[in-house]
Amino acid sequence: MKISSKKNILSKLFSLVCIIFAGMFLFGFIRGQMCPAYTGNLKFAQVSDVHYSNFEKDTPYKLLSETGELLNDAINQINDSPNIDFVMFTGDLINKPIQDQLMCFIKYANLLNSPWYAVLGNHDISHKGTLNKKLFFDILNGHNPNFNFTNSYYSFVPKKGYKVIGLDTIIDYKMTSQGEVSEEQLKWLKKELDSSKGNIVIIFTHVPLIEPFPSENHRLKNSYELKLLLKKYDNPIIVCSGHYHATKIFQEYNVLYISTPALASYPNAFRIINICPHLNKIIVDVYLKETNLKALQTKAKNRCMGANMLYGNEKDRTNTFELPKKRDRNSI
Repeated sequence: MKISSKKNILSKLFSLVCIIFAGMFLFGFIRGQMCPAYTGNLKFAQVSDVHYSNFEKDTPYKLLSETGELLNDAINQINDSPNIDFVMFTGDLINKPIQDQLMCFIKYANLLNSPWYAVLGNHDISHKGTLNKKLFFDILNGHNPNFNFTNSYYSFVPKKGYKVIGLDTIIDYKMTSQGEVSEEQLKWLKKELDSSKGNIVIIFTHVPLIEPFPSENHRLKNSYELKLLLKKYDNPIIVCSGHYHATKIFQEYNVLYISTPALASYPNAFRIINICPHLNKIIVDVYLKETNLKALQTKAKNRCMGANMLYGNEKDRTNTFELPKKRDRNSI
C-alpha cells in the first residue's frame, strides 16, 4: 500500500473521530438545555386554603360541605401527575381550629404518593383555644411520616441545588386575618438565605408578601421588610402563598411571587410548578389545575362575588417565567 493511501485512511479516521466527539459534545450541550430529570429539575404541587370541614354548611364564599370531595379530587390529580417531588399545603388546611378536623385532613393528605408538608394558616390555630402552633406541628410531626419539624418555620433540601423554606406568617396573640413575620424569624430567614446563595430557593407562606388585590384586613404587616430582604440576594427565589383565594403572579427580577387560589372556593384549584435549571437561568412552568368536579366549581362560581378577580388573568393561571441564576444589578 502506498504511503499516500495510508495517510488518506488515517486522515479520514481522524476526521471521523472528530465528528463523533463533536456530536457527543453537541448532544450533551442540547441535553443540558432541555431539563430532563437528571439535570436537576424540581416539580412540586402547591395546594392552598383547603378549609377542610366535615360538619359545616356551605357559605356564600366556601363550599365547606364539599371540601372532602374537592381535596380527594386534588390528591388524585397530583398522584396521577408524574415525578412530583413533594406537595406543600400553604395554610388554612382546616376551617376551624379543632384537633379532630386536623386529624381528618391528615388522613386525606397521607393518601398522597409524594411527601407532603404544610405551613400555618390563620384558620388552623386559635389564640385562645387548644389547637395552638405547638400542638398543630406536634400532630403533623406525629402523623405525617415525612414531616420531621416541630417548629412553625423550617427549611429542608428536597434535591441538590434547592432550598425550601416554610415561613410562619400567622399572628397568634390576637384574633386577626393579618399576618406578620417575627423579628426572631426574620433573623433566622436571613441566615437561611445567606447559606443558600448558590441555590434555587422556594419560600412558602400563607399570607403573601405582595397582595393580589388590596385588603387592609388580610395583608402582611411587615411585607416591605421581607421584600427588602429578598432584594439583597441575586439567586432565583420563588415565593408561593395563599390566603387571598386569588390567582396572581408577579415577577421582580430574580424573585417570582405566586399567589394560589383556594381549593374550597372558586376556582377550586391548585398549582403544579416545575423548575428547570439552564446554564444562566431557570425556567419556571406554572400550571393552574382546576378541580375535575365541574358541577361543584360552577356552584362555587355562582355563589361568590368577584369570581373573575379570583380566577385571575390568563397569564396568572398557566405561564412560563425565566429567572436569572445571578441578577445583573447594573440593569436595575
